[in-house]
Amino acid sequence: MPKLVTLLNGPNLNLLGLRQPEIYGRETLDDVAASVADLGEELGLAVRAMQSNHEGQLVDWIHAARGTSAAIIINPGAYSHTSVAILDALNAYDGVVMEVHISQIHKREVFRHHSYISHRADGVIVGCGTEGYLLALRRIASLLKA
Repeated sequence: MPKLVTLLNGPNLNLLGLRQPEIYGRETLDDVAASVADLGEELGLAVRAMQSNHEGQLVDWIHAARGTSAAIIINPGAYSHTSVAILDALNAYDGVVMEVHISQIHKREVFRHHSYISHRADGVIVGCGTEGYLLALRRIASLLKA
């Protein structure tokens, strides 16, 4: 049975492909989820993808991943810069955590340069577009084999 990876996307990522395509590209979140699931299958990993605009829902999903998922890929969106609650939930999770940002947050507004989530992440992928999700999954596969 393949190990499960939980893919979490935060606020406004449901608008991927429509919102600021010059920054985030034209791929939709469904396109990303399909690509990650396809790669997961190649790597022997199952992927469960979810998105919410609500901080508490993301916290609940992180809690649900405890004991069920070997890893979490999270793009917390704007919650990266504000959510101690998501950080605390991730700190209570024992698996691998990879943080993904589609844009190069360090070239954007100063408030986007800090991520609370990075304090828990085993790896952070920034500015690689939606390919960052695939890079995160490849890294997870490598860490889970080790």
